[in-house]
Amino acid sequence: MSEPVLTVEQMRAAERAAVDAGTSEWELMQRAGRGAALWVMRAAAGRGVTVLCGPGNNGGDGYVIAQCLLGAGYAVEVIAPREPSSTAARTARAHYEGPVSEAARLQHPVVVDCLFGYGLSRAVEGPFAELLEELGASDCYRIAIDVPSAVESDSGRVLGPLPRYDLTLALGAWKQAHALMPAVARMGALRRVPIGIETGGGTAAFAAPPRLGAPAADAHKYRRGLLAIVAGAMPGAPLLSSEAAMRAGAGYVKLLSEHAHPDAPAELVIEQGDFAEAIADERIAALLVGPGLGRDGAARSRLAAVLGRGLPAVLDADALHLLDAELLAEADASNLCVTPHEGELAALCEAFGVTAECKLDRARRLHDVTGMTVLAKGADTILVAGGMTSFFPRGSSWLSVAGTGDVLAGIFAARLAVHGNTRRAGEEAVWLHHEAARRAGPALTAGELARAVRTAMETFL
Repeated sequence: MSEPVLTVEQMRAAERAAVDAGTSEWELMQRAGRGAALWVMRAAAGRGVTVLCGPGNNGGDGYVIAQCLLGAGYAVEVIAPREPSSTAARTARAHYEGPVSEAARLQHPVVVDCLFGYGLSRAVEGPFAELLEELGASDCYRIAIDVPSAVESDSGRVLGPLPRYDLTLALGAWKQAHALMPAVARMGALRRVPIGIETGGGTAAFAAPPRLGAPAADAHKYRRGLLAIVAGAMPGAPLLSSEAAMRAGAGYVKLLSEHAHPDAPAELVIEQGDFAEAIADERIAALLVGPGLGRDGAARSRLAAVLGRGLPAVLDADALHLLDAELLAEADASNLCVTPHEGELAALCEAFGVTAECKLDRARRLHDVTGMTVLAKGADTILVAGGMTSFFPRGSSWLSVAGTGDVLAGIFAARLAVHGNTRRAGEEAVWLHHEAARRAGPALTAGELARAVRTAMETFL
């Protein structure tokens, strides 16, 4: 089951709705603090804990956490540079029975950051910044409550000193920063603490692991999906895509190429005849174009031919630099999936007049303007399809090697050939890509990644 991801405004609305329905703000704070305290106790395992409390409701959560720890017999230190400013936070401070210091050295082996929560919109300065700097330099186990205190929740931007945390506890719901770089790289393990609020009905969520099925009892290679991969000037990249696609569930993978590919696996069908005739095959369920395509006139003609078929298609690599409004006008954009990295996303945004500050907004705006499914890949992969945004847990950092994007494109296209649903295929592709990387291990190559796709499939059957 997917888990909703909320903006700041959506989270505030969810909390207001809970209050309007009869749950007091103080009760919500107690639920959050008590739930977080259980995780803190698990991490602390009897060791002393320092809680850093800010003036707002995140600081109020900190006082509740501290009181829970105190009641459980923990050695607790609370550092609060300023007095609470919200009603609920003042109530939490009044219920805390231990001492509070305005400033102190961090002494305990576990430190809980409750300085600022999900609503931060300006730079962290003064004593709060100093505390975060000290926290970053300390040899301790660091826990962030809701989001780290120097993080803008909606964008993942860093607004001050940002220590590396061991654990981040999202309160009530996931926030966009829990999936976005650069912030998420510093959050450590991510866990969510339910507080009894309604978080559904939005347009963004963490994608659930897919449930893949075996082919039907009466399946054959065409019914399982014929994928045609269009090659171009450079033979290596489309071959990587083909190898991944063959292991991702498609019934038939055909490489349309002018090259001989003597090292290609025997199972891969390579068609070197007339391109127009090959691409006109009525049995083709989906197409992939871009890896190794080139950017000359011949490449543009091949891309135009793919778009003209109107079939579900994945566009990657060189195709993303060739695509423009003129070409898109001849296509069914609802069937098209683009898989840009940061540079390719910038090129697409320029081609279609999209301006936005962060990766998430650029991907969403590109989808809105063109109607295409956008898989903005990278350390924080984002899928925008059908007006919905899917986020994903972080994959292996070993994926940062040449050719892994070609593998992802092959998996995506194979899944698209199987069932034709662009959003579903994109989510399946990312999960399979991440699992294949886990199975391939450290210092993987793109070829090893492609070969690991088959065993990755087993995880989701």
